[in-house]
Amino acid sequence: MARIIAVANQKGGVGKTTTAVNLAAALAAAKRKVLLVDLDPQGNATMASGVDKHDASPSGCEVLLGEAAIEKAIVTTEAHYDLLPGNGDLTAAELKLMDALARENRLKEQLAKVSGKYDIVLIDCPPTLHLLTVNALTAANSLLVPVQCEYFALEGLSSLLDTVKAVRQHLNPQLEIEGLLRTMYDVRNNLGNEVSAQLTQHFGDKVLRSIIPRNVRLAEAPSHGQPIHLYDRSSRGAIAYIGLAGEIIRRERGSQAAVAALHAMHGDSPEESAEASAHLDQE
Repeated sequence: MARIIAVANQKGGVGKTTTAVNLAAALAAAKRKVLLVDLDPQGNATMASGVDKHDASPSGCEVLLGEAAIEKAIVTTEAHYDLLPGNGDLTAAELKLMDALARENRLKEQLAKVSGKYDIVLIDCPPTLHLLTVNALTAANSLLVPVQCEYFALEGLSSLLDTVKAVRQHLNPQLEIEGLLRTMYDVRNNLGNEVSAQLTQHFGDKVLRSIIPRNVRLAEAPSHGQPIHLYDRSSRGAIAYIGLAGEIIRRERGSQAAVAALHAMHGDSPEESAEASAHLDQE
């Protein structure tokens, strides 16, 4: 089964979509089978992947509403990851689902049909904490939070973490924080250094080692419909996302090693060891 990571932050302009698209491309370059789900009605991840959101049919809207099979909606991108495209129709889907039974589980149910084909599923969430984001958090194993290293960086994080806590209690007890990713970072900026230090002070090892710099080529790539890996693979932005992909892969291996160690120590079945590991994470 795929490892599902939601990329979310209710604050806009923090590099959320940039991270989802370029991490997907970097993981695909590392020979991982990747599915990127564009759950944002703006459809920016779809466009940045080289897919016209206006021509995407069926799209994530029809999939969430059960009007189309998810296999029919998924397309393959030039960067060798698969994409479930999104567009403005997702707003209508959110409204239609408001009174639906088990509305928070729609995305989880759909991803269960294809997750066996992938190593990693990334979900690009809208900059809100409404039903679409709750669907993503319900389906996900973990949450990756891009945080801009500028003023008000911590604004909204408490609300997001409160939402994560509520989702754990009522919908998805296994949800973990994958990490906080510092984005748009400029080492020459004293404020950026101060914000980075604040994040480390408040969140400790939940702050990822990888740092995404402020980079012109990284900002240009979406207008060409390409991830930075294809647009300029030698740029600082591309190198940073390759490093992030490596860190995500190492964390996955570390988690698997922990489960194997528990299995070896206690003689449990792999399923029992996984449950024990999840319990320890929640502690």
